[in-house]
Amino acid sequence: MAFELKNVVPWGRTLEEYTKIFKLTDSDLDNRIISFGDGPASFNSEMTKLDKTVVSLDPIYQFTKAKLKQRIDETKETVMEQMRTNQEKFVWKNIKNVDELEQIRMGAMSNFINDFELGKEQQRYVYHELPNSTKYNTQEFDLGLSSHFLLLYSQLGLDFHIQSITEMLRISKEIRIFPILNLNAVRSEVLEGVISHFESDFDVKIESSDYEFQKGGNEMLIIKRKSIK
Repeated sequence: MAFELKNVVPWGRTLEEYTKIFKLTDSDLDNRIISFGDGPASFNSEMTKLDKTVVSLDPIYQFTKAKLKQRIDETKETVMEQMRTNQEKFVWKNIKNVDELEQIRMGAMSNFINDFELGKEQQRYVYHELPNSTKYNTQEFDLGLSSHFLLLYSQLGLDFHIQSITEMLRISKEIRIFPILNLNAVRSEVLEGVISHFESDFDVKIESSDYEFQKGGNEMLIIKRKSIK
């Protein structure tokens, strides 16, 4: 089935949010990072301005700047109305209120849109759809990230998640996935299956995050290659 932009609700996060979400240290930020399902986040744009190295992968990068901007404009009011209706499901700490949320999200997506065409030319925004293989070499990246995609969309099934994470681990020395909840704000149904599949060959752990917006969503899954002793 073809990936259709009309089914996508663009929602962009910032470098500051990514840093808190994944507890990214200065050393982490200096590493070669690949980020899966980045959508219209400003993470790549902001990192590039700091001379850091990030490659972002997402199916929406197949579309033009104009089409992406149109889709952001089409869905903005619907998303914000849903946020206002469901405020009790979120923790208003990192983000103080709905108005600040709108300002942060629209600012992030504006930064993304302004950087998108240059980023595509520079191969920083790459069209890719999990669980398909990527074009990158084994362990080409130090760190692989997935923000608000893997585990969250548990309805994609355990096999999808295992295949996707296997490819992430092929090209990354370590991966971090946030949150470990599903869309209903309970632990993802595929979490235990993922842990069980990878824990014999990799170091797998759940660690607290410095970020919580979805209630209870303050933990990430970390998987990395076992150190040789």
